[in-house]
Amino acid sequence: MKVRDVMMKGNFTLKENNTFYEASQLFSNDEVEVIPVLDEKEILVGLITKNDIIKNFIKGTSPNIYIKNLSLDKKNIINDDSKIQDYIDAKESYMGVKNAEGKFVGIFSVNNMLKQGFANGSQKINELKKKINCNNECNENNLNCTELDAVIESSFDGIYITDGKANTLKINKSYETITGLQRKSMINRNMYDLEKEGYISKSATLMVLKNRKSNTIEQEFSTGKKVLVSSNPVFDDKGNISMVVTNVRDITELYELQDQLAKNMKLTEKYYSEIEAMRIQYLNLSDMIAQDKSMLDLLDVAKRVANVDTTVLILGETGVGKEEFAKFIYKNSMRKDKNFIKINCGAIPQNLIESELFGYVKGAFTGANKEGKMGLFEVADGGTVFLDEIGELPLDIQVKLLNVLQEGEVERVGAVKPIKINVRVLAATNRDLEGMTKEKLFRADLYYRLNVVPLTVPPLRERRGDIVPLIQYFLSQLNHKYNFEKSFTIEALNTLYNYSWPGNVRELKNIVERVIVMSSSDEIFQSDLPIQNSLTNIDKNGGCEDISNLKDAVGKVEAKLISQAFDNAGNVRDAAKILGIDASTFVRKRKKYSGKDML
Repeated sequence: MKVRDVMMKGNFTLKENNTFYEASQLFSNDEVEVIPVLDEKEILVGLITKNDIIKNFIKGTSPNIYIKNLSLDKKNIINDDSKIQDYIDAKESYMGVKNAEGKFVGIFSVNNMLKQGFANGSQKINELKKKINCNNECNENNLNCTELDAVIESSFDGIYITDGKANTLKINKSYETITGLQRKSMINRNMYDLEKEGYISKSATLMVLKNRKSNTIEQEFSTGKKVLVSSNPVFDDKGNISMVVTNVRDITELYELQDQLAKNMKLTEKYYSEIEAMRIQYLNLSDMIAQDKSMLDLLDVAKRVANVDTTVLILGETGVGKEEFAKFIYKNSMRKDKNFIKINCGAIPQNLIESELFGYVKGAFTGANKEGKMGLFEVADGGTVFLDEIGELPLDIQVKLLNVLQEGEVERVGAVKPIKINVRVLAATNRDLEGMTKEKLFRADLYYRLNVVPLTVPPLRERRGDIVPLIQYFLSQLNHKYNFEKSFTIEALNTLYNYSWPGNVRELKNIVERVIVMSSSDEIFQSDLPIQNSLTNIDKNGGCEDISNLKDAVGKVEAKLISQAFDNAGNVRDAAKILGIDASTFVRKRKKYSGKDML
C-alpha cells in the first residue's frame, strides 16, 4: 500500500512570503495541526506545526517576519509513491507528501492511520485471517500453531483474540505491556464478564459481535491506561463470526501530549492577547512600528498624556518619527474626531507665516483676499495643531503663539479684536530649545509654556529592536505597491542592523526603497546596500583649521555638507534626503550660506 492511498488532503497551505502573524491566525482553528509551506511554484519546501508557532511566540518572534525566515521542518517530506510500512514506526505524527514534480498533494498522519485500522496492525490481522482460514493444522477454537503464535507474540501492537462467543483465546505480551493487565487472569474468560467487572470500560469485541462489522473505539482499563482498539471479525464458511481479532495501541502518552498542547495553547493565547492588547493600546496607527522596550515605554507615556489637553513638546533627532508620535497622541485623544493640522514652521516663508497661522482681515495688506482669510489655528478650532520644527519660528511670531497658549485666542493681521479658539498644541523640534533661549534665539517664556510634558524620541541606533521590524514593514509596503516579491538576506539584515543610522527612520526607509527598486533579483544581498557610499563622514580637517570660533566652525561644516550633498544628488529633494532634513530647510540653509565664502 502506498502513502497516496491513506494520506489526508491538506485544507490549508502557506506561502513562503506569508507572515508569522498570518500563520498564527490559521492555527487558531483547533483542527489544524500542521500546515505545508509552498514556494511561488507550489513546490513543497517545508512544514510548520502548532509547536513551531508556540515556540516562536515564546521566543518573541516578530509577527511581521516571513515564514521562510523561520526554521521550517524540511526533513519530514515524503513521496506519495512511498510504501506505508517505511513510516509506520516514525516518531513524527505528520509528514508532508509531494508528488513526482515536488508539488504538495497531502498530509501523511500516522495517528490518523491508526484510527482507521492501525496500518501495519491491519496487515498483520489480514495475514492472521488468511493463516487461520487456510491452515488445516490449526483448530478453529485452538490456536497452537507455532508460526501463528510467533506472529502474534512479536507484534508491536497489543493483540487480543476471542471466539465467536466472546471467550478469550489469545493475548500477546504487548497487550500486557500496554494495558498493565495480566493475561493469565483474562485467558478463557468472557468479555461480558470482563467488562462487567471493570477490567475494561467498554468492549469493541462485543460491538463487533453485535454489529457484525469492524469497530474502533477508545478504551480505558482499570490500571488507568487509555488505548485505541480496533476489532475485526473473522467469518467462517457459513458466514458466522468464528473469531474477533482486536488490535490495541497505547494513547496515554497522546493524551498527555494533548494536555500539554492545550496548556501551551492557553499560554500562547495569553502571550498573543498581551501582544494584541499592547498593539491596540499603543499602536493605533498602521505605520507606527515599535518593538523595542524603550519605544514601548515612551508610547505608554504618550498614551497617558493623550487623554488630557496638556501641551506636549516632542524632541529628538531628525527622522526619528516625531510626527508619528504627534499623530499617535492625536489618535488616542478626546479630539481624535476633530481636525489635525500640521504646520511646518520651517517651510513657510517668513513674510507669510503670520498670515498663514493667524489669518488676516480684508484689506489688511496689498494682495490680500478681499474677504479676508482664516488662519490655520482657526481652522483647527476644537482639534489639534502640530507645530513641526518649532525652533524655526521667528521671534515676533513666538509672541503671538504664546498668546494662543496662554489666552486661547488669536488675532488676525489687521484686526483690532481677538478671536477665541480651543486648540491643543503639540510641538516638535530637533534643536536644543533650552540652549537657544540662552542665546536669545527662542523666547524663554514660550519654551517653558511648550515644555509642559517633554517626550524625547530615541534615535534608531539606541532602539535597535525596531530596526528589523521597520525593515520588514517597509519591505512589505513596497512589495505590495510594486507587485514585487523581494527579500533581504541574513547578511544584508545584519549589516542594516549594525549600521549607525545617522538619518534614523527616514534614512532607513529611503535606503530600503532604494535597494528594492534598484536590485535586479528578488533577493537583496549585502553588496546591494548603499550604506558604504552614504554621506556620513566629513574630511578630517573639515576646512576648519583656521577657525577659532565654534559657531563659525559649525557653520562652515554645515555649509560644506550642504554643498557636497547638492553636488552628489544634483537636486534639492535628494540632497535634503541625504542629510536627513526637509527640502525647505535645505533651501533656506543653502540660501543662508550662498553669499558667504564658506560655501
